[in-house]
Amino acid sequence: MAHKISDECISCGTCVDTCNFEAISEGEDKYIIDKDKCTDCGACVEVCPVDAISPE
Repeated sequence: MAHKISDECISCGTCVDTCNFEAISEGEDKYIIDKDKCTDCGACVEVCPVDAISPE
C-alpha cells in the first residue's frame, strides 16, 4: 500500500528529502507519491509538518 499526499500539502519539500526511494516529486499544485516506487516505509509521514501524508 502506498501513501498519498492530501491538499493540505504546503510544498515545503521535506518529504522529498526524507524519501530514500525517490518516490516523491513535485506535482502541479502539491507533491505527489509514485505508487510504484513507494515502499510504505512511512518516513515521509513522520516529517510532514502539516500531516498531509497518510496511507492510501
